[in-house]
Amino acid sequence: MATNSFRGSKHGRRDEANHEAEFSCSLEELRSLMELRGAESLTRIQECYGDVHGLCARLRTSPVEGLDGNSEDIDRRKQEFGPNLIPPKKPKTFVQLVWEALQDVTLIILEVAAIISLGLSFYRPPDAERQNCGSAAGGVEEEGEGETGWIEGAAILLSVVCVVLVTAFNDWSKEKQFRGLQSRIEQEQKFSVVRGGQVIQIKVSEIVVGDIAQVKYGDLLPADGILIQSNDLKIDESSLTGESDHVKKSLDKDPMLLSGTHVMEGSGKMLVTAVRCELSDWNHLHAAWC
Repeated sequence: MATNSFRGSKHGRRDEANHEAEFSCSLEELRSLMELRGAESLTRIQECYGDVHGLCARLRTSPVEGLDGNSEDIDRRKQEFGPNLIPPKKPKTFVQLVWEALQDVTLIILEVAAIISLGLSFYRPPDAERQNCGSAAGGVEEEGEGETGWIEGAAILLSVVCVVLVTAFNDWSKEKQFRGLQSRIEQEQKFSVVRGGQVIQIKVSEIVVGDIAQVKYGDLLPADGILIQSNDLKIDESSLTGESDHVKKSLDKDPMLLSGTHVMEGSGKMLVTAVRCELSDWNHLHAAWC
């Protein structure tokens, strides 16, 4: 069984080569492991690590006491395996929102009508044709209407501009509020992990590969992991597979736990093997749950 003796002597090392020597597991290796299910995953774990305790030893963590909580060790794990955070998408600019608002079919029809109206208002027939059309009494009246005919087209265009600007501003405002709310939720969301032999609550974004996380009924799993202890644990994986049946997780059948799934029954402990940043970088199947 792995103990805290795996950690400590190498805390001062920071370069990439020493990272590989310390953890003995690469990002690609863990990702490949988490793509397996059921008997295949058990076979891979037995062949490569002996058991899940062997994997704990490779990741320099203890299945009983967890990580020691040393800030240098946590920072090194974030650098090696990534933080448990999906980088937010670049927000749309106001110009992009204006362009999207202009794609409305009704507004496009109004724009075309306004352009046609403006074009006709500035059109003048040749002098020869003007002498032969209409009476002198009606000519003055029609000429006055021709000079103000552009107002109708300009009014339509002005209405379109107002609608587009208001729509774009509303979308920009809602997107800004949504990002603020999402950021606040992520900062407030916490999860139970074992560090230094103590069960503590930490922010989900502070979870790293190698953490021993405690899962219980009602939890939304914040990272991928491998089960190391189970008490009649059942998981709802419908967000990934579409199947409504609860999946029973056990050490001898299916120990793989996936982020974004819900704990419906029981409790247990898992070794965190993949965080959100890793899933995002590799375009993993279940990275989109956040």
